[in-house]
Amino acid sequence: MLEFKKVVRVVAGLTALYQLFIASRVLTWFGIFLPPAQHRAICLMCGLFLIYSLRTPGGNYREGKLAWYDFFPLLAGLVGVGFVVFNYEAILDYSFYGFLDTKGVVLVLLLMVSLFEASRRLTGWAFPVIVLTFVLATIFQNYLPGLLYGKGYGLDRLGYSVYVGTSGIFGTPLGVATTILITYIVFGKLMQEAGAGRFFINLALSVTGWMRGGVAKATIFASCLFGMISGSPSAEVATVGSISIPMMISAGYSARFAAAVEAVAGTGGQFMPPVMGAIAFIMAEWLGIPYAKIAIAAFIPAVLYFFVLFVAIHFEALKIGLQPVASKDIPPVAKTLKEGWYYLLPLALLIYLLIGKSYPPEMAGLYSLLSLIAVSFISFDRQRHLTPKKIWAALVDSVKTWIILAGVTATVGMLIGALELSGLGIKFSGFIVDMTQGSLLLTLIFVGVASFILGMGLDSIPAYITLAILAGPALIKLGVPPMVAHLYVIYWGLSSFFTPPVCLAVYVACGISGSKFWETGWEAVRLGISVFIIPFAFVYNRALLCEGTPLEIILAVLTAAMGGILVASASRGYFTLPLAWWQRIIVFLGGCTLIGPTTFLTTAAGIALGALGILGSKLWKQKLPDAATS
Repeated sequence: MLEFKKVVRVVAGLTALYQLFIASRVLTWFGIFLPPAQHRAICLMCGLFLIYSLRTPGGNYREGKLAWYDFFPLLAGLVGVGFVVFNYEAILDYSFYGFLDTKGVVLVLLLMVSLFEASRRLTGWAFPVIVLTFVLATIFQNYLPGLLYGKGYGLDRLGYSVYVGTSGIFGTPLGVATTILITYIVFGKLMQEAGAGRFFINLALSVTGWMRGGVAKATIFASCLFGMISGSPSAEVATVGSISIPMMISAGYSARFAAAVEAVAGTGGQFMPPVMGAIAFIMAEWLGIPYAKIAIAAFIPAVLYFFVLFVAIHFEALKIGLQPVASKDIPPVAKTLKEGWYYLLPLALLIYLLIGKSYPPEMAGLYSLLSLIAVSFISFDRQRHLTPKKIWAALVDSVKTWIILAGVTATVGMLIGALELSGLGIKFSGFIVDMTQGSLLLTLIFVGVASFILGMGLDSIPAYITLAILAGPALIKLGVPPMVAHLYVIYWGLSSFFTPPVCLAVYVACGISGSKFWETGWEAVRLGISVFIIPFAFVYNRALLCEGTPLEIILAVLTAAMGGILVASASRGYFTLPLAWWQRIIVFLGGCTLIGPTTFLTTAAGIALGALGILGSKLWKQKLPDAATS
C-alpha cells in the first residue's frame, strides 16, 4: 500500500512538471512540436489514473488506493485516451471522414464511460447528468418534441464530434486546463508553502485594524487575493477561512456572519482580475479577444462587489457596537511589509506581464512562479524558503487539485461536441428569447435565474463553460456584446456558491465556524446581494466596464459607489441609526437606481430615494427600532 502511494505521488509530481515544461515552450527551441490534442491526451491519461487512485466511488478523498472495481472504468479510459496518445496518425485519418468506424465508436464509448464516472466522483451527480442528458438528446433528437426536435445523429457522428472534433474532449477547455490552469494552481500552492496567506492577512489587518470591524475587513482583502488565484471559492474558504473565521468570531462577530463573510469574499475572488480564478483565460480563448481587454472590463464591477461587502461589514460593526482592534494587536504596517514585502513582487510581475506586456497567460504565470521561488529566499525565516522538497510537495498537491479541472473540462468537451452537432444550445437560447418576446430586461432575468440553477453544484470553471454554451447566446442574440454576456452569466452562475440551497462555499465555511447552514446561507445572500445587481448595471451602463470617455467612467464609478453604500445599508438595516423595514426597501431601491445607468434623472432619483429612506423616520416622526432588537 505504501509503495502504491509513492507511485501516485510520483505520477502526480511528474504530471505537473510535464505540463509546466510544455507550457514553457522549451520544445519549440529545438524544433520539436507536439500536437495539442496529443499533449492533452497525455495529460488526461495521467489525470484519469490519479482520479481513480485518489477518489472513492462516493467522491471522498483517499491516499493512493485502487479497489478491484476501479480497474474497469480506469482501464476503459486508458484504452480510449491511450489510442490518441500512441496512434495519433489514426486520429488524423478519422478527421478526413467526419465519422468513426466501429473501432473508433468502441474507443470513444470506453472513454466517455470513464469520464462520466470520473466527473461523478469529482463533482457529484448533477454535472454528469446534465452532460449525459444533452448527449442522449443529440442521439434521439428526432424523437423529441417542439423546439428540441432535430435530425438525430448516430454514435459514429456523435463519437467523431466528441473524440476527433476540435470542440470535443480534447478541445479548448482541456487545453486551457493542461497549460494555463495548472500553472496558476502551482503558483497558488507555492504561495501557500511560502507562507503568503498569513502575510496577506496581517497586511490587510495592519491597514484596516484601526477601523470598526477591521478583522472582517482584512479578511475580504486576503480572500480576494487568494480567491482569484485558487480558482475555487470552496478551496479558498478552506484555506484562508481556517485562519480568518476564528479571528472574526473572537473579534465579536457571530459565527454565521463570520462564515458568510468568508464565503462571499472567497466567491468574489473569481471576479477579480488579473486571474479571476483562471476564468478570464478560458474566456479569452473562447471569444478570441485579448486577455487584457477582459481584465480591464472586469475590474470596476469586481471592485464594486467588494466595496459593497466592505461597507456592509462596516454597518454591521456599527450596528452591534464593535470597537476597532486594540492597537497592540494590530501588526504595524512597516513591520509587516518588512517581513513579507517580497510576496508582492511575483504578483506585480504577473500583472505587468499579463496586462502591460500582453504575455500569454501561461508564460506570465511561469515567470511569476519562478520569481516567487527566488524571492522566497529573501525571508529570514527558513520555513518560508521554497526548497526543492517544498516545491515537489506543491507540485503534488497542485495536481490533486488539477485533476478536478482535468476530469471536468474533458467531460465538458462531450457537452460542447454534442451541442455543436445538435444545435440544442442555440435552440435553448432561442427559446429564452421567444419566451421574453425580445425584451432585454426579461431576458436578463430569465438568463440570470437559469444561470443560477445551472451553476448549482458546479465549480467555477465548469459552471462558466456550461453557462457560456447554454445561457450566454440568448443575450448575444439581443445585441449584448459576447464579453459582456459572458461576464453576466459568470456573476449569476457563481452566486450559487453562497446562495441556498446548494452554496458549496457556505458548507465549507460552516464546517469551520460551527454555524447552522440555512441561517449562514441567507446571511451570505444579504452580504453578497450586489452579485445580483452588478450584472444588470454593467449591461445597461457600459462605462462600468471601462467603455466610454474618462468623464463617463468617473461618473459611473461615483454614482455606483453611492448606490453601493445604500445597498449595503439596506442589507444590514443600519446607516447612522437602525432602519425600519420600509426604510430598508426605499434605501435599497435608491441604491439600485444609482448603480444602474448614469443619467441626471436616475442619479437625482437615487439620491432622493436614499435620503427619503434614511431620513424617513424623522420626516414621519416614527420611533426607530432599537439597535439591540433590529
